[in-house]
Amino acid sequence: MPKKRSGGGLTTTQQAAKFLGVAALSGAVLAGIALPAAGVLGLAAKGTVEGFDEIPSNLKTPPLSQRTKILDNNGGLIATDYSRDRTVVPLKDISPYMQDAIIAIEDSRFYEHGAVDLKGILRAMNRNVQAGGAAQGASTLTQQYVKNVFVEEAGDDQAKVLEATQQTLGRKVRELKFAIQVEEELGKKKILENYLNITFFGQQAYGIEAASQRYFSKPAKNLELAEAALLAGIVQSPSRYDPVNDAQEATKRRNTVLQRMAATKSITQAEADKAMATPLGLKVSKPRSGCITAVEGAGFFCAYVRKTVLSDPTFGKTEAERKKLWDLGGLTIKTTLDPKAQAAANKAATSRVNKDDGVAASVVQVQPGSGKILSMGQSRPYGLDGTKNETVINLAVGSEMGGTTYGFQVGSTFKPITAAAALEKGISPTTVYDDPWKISMAKSDYRNCSGSPTGSDQWPVQNELESEKGPYDLTSALGKSINTYFARLEQKVGLCETVTMAKKLGYEAGTGRKLGEDPSVTLGVAENTPLGMASTYAAFANRGTYCSPVAIEAVTTRAGKSLPVPKTVCDQAMSQNTADMINQMLKGVVEDGTGTQAGLTDRDNAGKTGTTDDRKDAWFVGYTPNLSTAVWVGDDVGEKRGMYNITIGGQYYDKVCGGCLPGPIWRTAMTEVLTAGETPAFNYIKVPRGSTKPEKAEKGDMEDRDENGNGGGGDDAKPNDRITFPPGLVGGSDGGWGDGTGGGRD
Repeated sequence: MPKKRSGGGLTTTQQAAKFLGVAALSGAVLAGIALPAAGVLGLAAKGTVEGFDEIPSNLKTPPLSQRTKILDNNGGLIATDYSRDRTVVPLKDISPYMQDAIIAIEDSRFYEHGAVDLKGILRAMNRNVQAGGAAQGASTLTQQYVKNVFVEEAGDDQAKVLEATQQTLGRKVRELKFAIQVEEELGKKKILENYLNITFFGQQAYGIEAASQRYFSKPAKNLELAEAALLAGIVQSPSRYDPVNDAQEATKRRNTVLQRMAATKSITQAEADKAMATPLGLKVSKPRSGCITAVEGAGFFCAYVRKTVLSDPTFGKTEAERKKLWDLGGLTIKTTLDPKAQAAANKAATSRVNKDDGVAASVVQVQPGSGKILSMGQSRPYGLDGTKNETVINLAVGSEMGGTTYGFQVGSTFKPITAAAALEKGISPTTVYDDPWKISMAKSDYRNCSGSPTGSDQWPVQNELESEKGPYDLTSALGKSINTYFARLEQKVGLCETVTMAKKLGYEAGTGRKLGEDPSVTLGVAENTPLGMASTYAAFANRGTYCSPVAIEAVTTRAGKSLPVPKTVCDQAMSQNTADMINQMLKGVVEDGTGTQAGLTDRDNAGKTGTTDDRKDAWFVGYTPNLSTAVWVGDDVGEKRGMYNITIGGQYYDKVCGGCLPGPIWRTAMTEVLTAGETPAFNYIKVPRGSTKPEKAEKGDMEDRDENGNGGGGDDAKPNDRITFPPGLVGGSDGGWGDGTGGGRD
């Protein structure tokens, strides 16, 4: 049995190395880099033992890069990610065959010498002199481990990697000094364990556990003799002895290791012969890393989590610190993703939009009151293969988080924000406007937050249909999505108050830029993202309290240490009374307004449709008291197309509307995840109504009714079940024509 040493003071070899001085060290260095012995005396003349002592010996071993696991809120695995595929295991979980094999082929006298093998040095020097060049090296396993530490520390910095591996005397002397320290502090068993966990085995596998899984699909503790010999042989040259690409060369190398094991008496010759007669027996597992491995179509959510770690200051003050944390890995990230909700969002997104359609769908679900993102579904699969209609662009979020450049215009889904601002200012929902289907508003009547008028020209606004004439109160105007009403309401509320309410509800463009102060904001010209809209509407469900979206619940390191994570920030954006009234009014949208195809029949639910100029974007955003879901459909590639005379998901649409395509998708997403036994209700409040019986008025009459609805009487007007745009009726860039955009900007 080889003699084992645990450290605790300089060994005889180490003392000899020191007292022999630089001359002996030079021989060690030269042998270690497989150079001829010529010039040793010259080097010795330039150095002293004191010079060697001046080399720092404090080797700071970096933590090893490992896999990061991303989990759903139930602890199920979503995906794994790593910069280096490695799983660190203790020596007891590494096959004894593997331990013997690596020692036999790399350093057979490992347990008999210290940091430097003087006998090996003399042998190597003699061989090199005879060969007249580089024939043999004499680096010990400890020296190799130290070199691997430097390589690991260099990471992806190629200049540092070159510095850590270049064949120079200076590096070898420094390496030797650190090797002496390591031998003294760690002992043989720990050095062997560390070496097997840090070493590169080819095929993107770092450490013996990853290598065993890669080549044989089994843990390292279960490696058989022939398998261990194969892996030990790879270390010297992972590319040359790669068994996947060159089985013949790998077999020859394996047999060399087996013969060496027999020579060192770790196995018998009979065992070696039997193992050499066996085939390689590979069972290769392909390396899979990153969000491409995500289950249940959760690749986009996975990518959002990764972006959060890389961008949020909670995980490091600088970008470099956050990247280092992610690349080091070894994290267990528990997220907010609900597997049931994710399956529902995925099913909904692909239920009516095919992956190869000219348009795409995005579905996002958020929990009111917590800000937790429960799902992110998309009609196109996550991936890099464009021929398979894959994409890595997350349509649910903005550009900083891996999404679209600007987000998307939201159309009439903005109108409840204006309504909330009006109610907060004390404007009654009975307020009636008796307008024709088309009006012109002076921009000078709208003031930005600096108190300046927004312009001196006119802002033309029209409703979808010429038949859509006043009078309307707030409830009916929301139900039928009346543009002229909200242009007038915004004027009465104040543009600044409207924009301020939007900001309180977390409204921002995909770029994160400031919300513009233009009258057309009430018609949805300002872009937002599906995640942003789901979070905004969650505030209505949460009785007026907006909570910023979050995707991560907890992060622990490989050592079990908990790291701080971003927390949701909740603020009361409006009074509970205002939110309760918005909820009741938006219930009407799904009951008998533009969202009837989306409405749920077994529980309280509310929502709003939205389409933009030329129907380039179509939305349905809705919620129950415990779930908010946003659905967007539109062109996600190149120049945005209008959705007229188009086939989507195998169904022909003469014109796409928020209620007829995003609405049914929303309904699927909601019904697949909501529990039948859990049906919370909105806080009921009676919303006063204004009288909306049309009066005999001259064409063009635009009357601002008082809060009691004076100026008319009779039954409330019933909104149409479905509202559509006649082709060619809606303008494209004139500042307000159509259902909710005006501008038609992408």
